[in-house]
Amino acid sequence: MSAGPGLSERGLYPEIEPYASGLLDVGDGHRIYFERVGTPGAKPAVFLHGGPGGGCSPTHRRLFDPARYDVLLFDQRGCGRSLPHAELEANTTWHLVADIERLRDMAGAETWLVFGGSWGSTLALAYAETHPERVSELVLRGIFTLRRFELDWYYQSGASLLFPDKWERFLEPIPETERGDLVAAYRRRLTHDDPAVRIVAARAWSRWEGETITLLPDPATATPFLDDAFALAFARIENHYFVHAGWLEEGQLIRDAGRLAATPTVIVQGRYDIATPAVTAFDLYCALPQAKFHLVEGAGHAFTDPGILEQLVAATDAFAGR
Repeated sequence: MSAGPGLSERGLYPEIEPYASGLLDVGDGHRIYFERVGTPGAKPAVFLHGGPGGGCSPTHRRLFDPARYDVLLFDQRGCGRSLPHAELEANTTWHLVADIERLRDMAGAETWLVFGGSWGSTLALAYAETHPERVSELVLRGIFTLRRFELDWYYQSGASLLFPDKWERFLEPIPETERGDLVAAYRRRLTHDDPAVRIVAARAWSRWEGETITLLPDPATATPFLDDAFALAFARIENHYFVHAGWLEEGQLIRDAGRLAATPTVIVQGRYDIATPAVTAFDLYCALPQAKFHLVEGAGHAFTDPGILEQLVAATDAFAGR
């Protein structure tokens, strides 16, 4: 375990365009967008975005040395450029785990490095614990495992005590009589027959997250969460997963972490991460003590926080030669 500095000497790799992209039909009426960047035939890696429902961005491509990696990025079911937009049917953790295997087979990779942050760390653990023989290394950031207290902290009471002004806006769409279970109350509105009701709820849900994932206010990070198309997919899919606890048993991902004892793993966590507090990363490290654990001082949840970014790029660089 190490406590990293808050300042970074290592930044993102230069902007890069995909050398291939497309839509993969994964069944159930879903087609998922994928893209590949870097050098064809180089070290295989897959990037798992957050949310669920967040989608990939061009910045995510830049976490890997393009000369040494062949990276596949994809928008998970229902979000980003995947179709149909904001769809909840046949959209579960285990559908996504199966999609990752389809993509690995399509890419022709026997094994690959799996990189996931926030919800992406949840999905990375679910995939790796299901298919440990397919994972060469794990890079995990902002650890989230969907335990009940993790959800309650961010969506019921906890983070609300640190952001009372922003929390008031999160509460606005929900009558006081329904505030005892905010995730369930939002579910009723995000799946409502009236599109106007859905979008009001989606905007409030998405704004709450966009404004609380950085240590200090950062409009560049928060603004994309205000886009209606993004917010609708993000809020509906995220809430759908949280209502169902990710279709996971309570504590399952940390309980089964021993399956990854032979998998080289790096865990990167911001000390002051409000969205996914450091206790979960620490619990994972205790269950996976051979992992390298970087608890970054002066950092929140966003992967663009300088100290977090430094550790993530250092990890992908270190694994590039394996």
